[in-house]
Amino acid sequence: MADSVTLKNANGSEAASGKTFSGPNGRKPRPALSGRNIMLYGTLFVAAVYYLLPLYVMIVTSLKGMPEIRLGNIFSPPLEITFEPWVKAWATACTGLNCDGLSRGFWNSVRITVPSTILSIAIASVNGYALANWRFKGADLFFSILVVGAFIPYQVMIYPIVIVLREIGIYGTLSGLILVHSIFGMPILTLLFRNYFASLPVELFKAARIDGAGFWQIFLRIMLPMSLPIFVVAMILQITGIWNDFLFGVVFTRPEYYPMTVQLNNIVNSVQGVKEYNVNMAATILTGLVPLVVYFVSGRLFVRGIAAGAVKG
Repeated sequence: MADSVTLKNANGSEAASGKTFSGPNGRKPRPALSGRNIMLYGTLFVAAVYYLLPLYVMIVTSLKGMPEIRLGNIFSPPLEITFEPWVKAWATACTGLNCDGLSRGFWNSVRITVPSTILSIAIASVNGYALANWRFKGADLFFSILVVGAFIPYQVMIYPIVIVLREIGIYGTLSGLILVHSIFGMPILTLLFRNYFASLPVELFKAARIDGAGFWQIFLRIMLPMSLPIFVVAMILQITGIWNDFLFGVVFTRPEYYPMTVQLNNIVNSVQGVKEYNVNMAATILTGLVPLVVYFVSGRLFVRGIAAGAVKG
């Protein structure tokens, strides 16, 4: 709204000015300490404390010696920092007759996670690309089966899979576990890739087809260079899910092939000798370190990719 402005003359009398100025438009700024902001940030603070407090307890406990832990104050920082529990958790903690710590389980987890992630992402990306851009006969039925498969509890499939792996001779091996992780990761990854490729401009695909590009040329030269965010999402989902898996690791492998999570369970639940809480906490942090590092390194791309792959069906 335009307001008339009055100006004072040199003698102090007021004279009306014909010039008008526009006042501020839009809503009045909210105060920084409004009730809404207090509720919002208060809730976020409580949630952050809820999730960070156990991590804090784990870290400070893993840096204490057993005499200090027996004092009973789990929230106090260590009076004397020691990394001996970390060394023992990695190299010498015992699980039954084996006293090689988490190191063997770590390398087993690497040998399981890397090929499972690569295989499942490679197949799911091609599936999603074909479902989004190449409408072959039965595509809708195939996609419906994959969507249903993404929400079937894998616990109900364990016994049939054990029978299948036994019949083909790979039950109890790393190859069998890699196959299981690859298959169970494929439905949700295919859904993500299909939605992401469907959100890309269709004109790019049509132009490439007019220029004579085929299935693999379009996928490798056009789709892949634009798909880094969704590949990061798929990588984080697979690495997190496979690395943190316990059930498949304990069911489908033998003790010499146990992944890191199974080794952690055996260390924590060992009944031999004194319960070393500092070693248990150090082993827990070491086990969860890889997914945390992967997520923090590529977190921004994860948010971009999960948004792009979820908004269009």
